[in-house]
Amino acid sequence: MQFTKMQGLGNDYLYVWGEVPDRIEEICTKLSDRHFGAGSDGMVYISPSDTADFRMRIFNADGSEAKMCGNGIRCVGKYVYDKGYTDKTCLTIETRSGLRRLKMHLAAGKVRSVSVDMGKAKVSEERTLTADGKPFVGIPVSVGNPHFVIFVDDAEKAPLRSAGPIIEKHPSFDGGVNVEFVQVLERDTIRMRVWERGSGVTMACGTGACAAAAAAVKCGFCSFNEPIRVILDGGKLEITVSADYDITMTGPAETVYEGETALC
Repeated sequence: MQFTKMQGLGNDYLYVWGEVPDRIEEICTKLSDRHFGAGSDGMVYISPSDTADFRMRIFNADGSEAKMCGNGIRCVGKYVYDKGYTDKTCLTIETRSGLRRLKMHLAAGKVRSVSVDMGKAKVSEERTLTADGKPFVGIPVSVGNPHFVIFVDDAEKAPLRSAGPIIEKHPSFDGGVNVEFVQVLERDTIRMRVWERGSGVTMACGTGACAAAAAAVKCGFCSFNEPIRVILDGGKLEITVSADYDITMTGPAETVYEGETALC
């Protein structure tokens, strides 16, 4: 099986052209292992679609299937364009969260960054949960997948590894939730760290950045229709939230290496 390791702000996946095999959980778990496998946050399978230009299916490092990944879908755009599956710079991608539209930005004939129409965020009212014996006040946000956005004074000191896995599996969230700790730096800048459902601490989360920006606008920390810079461990994304909570995300997509494995 041939694969391409790609990353968006350090959120890395193994990309494969073709249909998802029956043993996907076993394959994904083994290949995602950073000591005995290729090492990644999961795997993405790309194939033709009856309803869009292409279809993507994404699997977390533990083999569970996710509905959507913002960093992952940008790399899908780079994959299909750079490998010659399409010559279009505007694409539709079928995901488990619905259709998403991409616009590729080129340099020297290769995709360097991608803008994604992420659809409409659903921002709920603030709620309080208990994790690790402490109360956490956060805002549930759906961006095709579930997030719990917690605003903190210092994101660097956020209890990511202690509270993250507990909140992820909190009974309030059927099927688990992604957890974001967010610090507001400026009117147009926020700092975010993330515990991803099924993968743990990651360098970046595109949908998490969208959820954080939507929650920041909801709380009045940031403005509608103005670019919001989201600083993650792996780099920066630009998020714009419209008045009806439609979200556009722009960020980089990079190829790390091509690989091949007998495990298939």
